[in-house]
Amino acid sequence: MCGRYSLTATPEEILEFLSVVSIDDFPKRFNIAPTQPVLLIVAGEKPLPGSNLPARQAVLARWGFLPGWVKDPKEFPLLINARAETAIGKASFRAAMRHRRVLVPASGFYEWHRPSKEEGGPSQAYWIRPKRGGIIAFAGLMETWSSADGSEVDTAAILTTRANRTIGTIHDRMPVVIDPHDFERWLDCKTQEPRDIADLMRPADDDLFEMIPVSDLVNKVANMGPELQQPVEPKLRPGRSEPRGQQNQLSLF
Repeated sequence: MCGRYSLTATPEEILEFLSVVSIDDFPKRFNIAPTQPVLLIVAGEKPLPGSNLPARQAVLARWGFLPGWVKDPKEFPLLINARAETAIGKASFRAAMRHRRVLVPASGFYEWHRPSKEEGGPSQAYWIRPKRGGIIAFAGLMETWSSADGSEVDTAAILTTRANRTIGTIHDRMPVVIDPHDFERWLDCKTQEPRDIADLMRPADDDLFEMIPVSDLVNKVANMGPELQQPVEPKLRPGRSEPRGQQNQLSLF
């Protein structure tokens, strides 16, 4: 799953990477958590012939997907992720997969290695970022939920898929990352059916990310500073080696 991520790029960097019309200024966010507002990139109206203006727009939505048919949000589970393998067949996500696919810009995400009962030991948090730095874009879904009184709230979920070999050493799932040359296909819900973009919902290349062990500060939503991403020595039980397959996978710089 993807339960925490970060976006510390400047608005100018996001504009250049995602080719959006405009974007408001906002602070760096080191610990984005469910129910908080998140930045999404959506397909906009196609520009007029001869115009060099981008056709994408930036919007804010609540991280926690609400299908339009939900009557009472308090009685519905918080959907922060959607499984890429089954989303088109799920009533909650079917309409959004066809009509409201979005991009979720991020600087990286957090994941936790939770040892099995046989391994024992405490959980270890990891900050997972692109090896080359910069921004990535998660595949996302958006839905506008309307209450009985007519008020509306935009909501979103991040699509996940099976982990690649790098992330698989600590967890079996990871966010779907859309390559820049596939942005247009992913966002084009008018001509691209879910079956047409199924090939995009795959694990990222094994060498895209590096995993950095970090402290438990990220566990608390109230902690929001850059210290969350400072490397630490990973927690290991006395006499035990690193989790199998994890050797030589970590990069601290």
